[in-house]
Amino acid sequence: MELLYDALDLLIEKLKTWLNELILILPNLLIAIIVFLIIVQISKAVKHFVEKGIHKVSRNKVISGLLSGMIQFIVIMIGGFFALEILQLSKVVTSLLAGAGILGLALGIAFQDFIGNIISGIYLAIKKPLHVGDFVETNDHYGKVTHMDLRNTVIETTSGQVVFIPNKVVFDTPLVNFSKKKVRRVNLSIGVSYSDDLEKAQSVALEAVKSLDVCLKDKETTLVYDEFGDSSINFTIRFWVKFNRQFDYRSARSEAVMAIKKAFDTEGITIPFPIRTLDMDPKLIKSLKK
Repeated sequence: MELLYDALDLLIEKLKTWLNELILILPNLLIAIIVFLIIVQISKAVKHFVEKGIHKVSRNKVISGLLSGMIQFIVIMIGGFFALEILQLSKVVTSLLAGAGILGLALGIAFQDFIGNIISGIYLAIKKPLHVGDFVETNDHYGKVTHMDLRNTVIETTSGQVVFIPNKVVFDTPLVNFSKKKVRRVNLSIGVSYSDDLEKAQSVALEAVKSLDVCLKDKETTLVYDEFGDSSINFTIRFWVKFNRQFDYRSARSEAVMAIKKAFDTEGITIPFPIRTLDMDPKLIKSLKK
């Protein structure tokens, strides 16, 4: 029983000590709570201000929510450190800062690719080198951008495949945006016979393409002869069309091919077949005849 009484006395003394310390620290505790609550309210105002600022640059709600939330969290953390300082818990503050630094370093190493994709996604959303609906070519993939988030850019290729490309890869590699200017140049290669009048062929081909409704009249249509081919003299005709989707480009090429073929047939200009000459051993020919 005596041991039990001694234990109770020790517990009571301990509780008295704690109570005295609580009474001594109570004013600072109240001040710390008030300071922390004020900083929480300030963080909400800062979050709202940041959201409005980001909204002027980008209307992406995911990005504005993420950045404003991160800034609000940082402000609240600062408020927590202030409150601990008011309570004269500087050693706790130092330990928390050291722990946060080590934890941040570990997380940064572990999730560097993930973080890189998020940062790249934020940059793409703010700078807007591409939008949903654009036709782009990047990392050997060509197609329509169907979705963008903080981690991936999603492209649907012209053959129907869906490609998920990490934003960091899109950010680090060249990107061709065919929809940026809403126009695209069509390059069409054709050959004419060596016996044809080249100036006439040039004039007929240019007139055929310029007469198309899809050919933009405010941009130059050009034709240049490229080379002496095996069975034809080859040229490239270039013209511009409006571009909103891949079909606009493909359809314009198709119309140009048909128009040039029809014009050449009318004017008697020949688009020759490839010609191949085969040399055979006379002894082999005699053996085949037998």
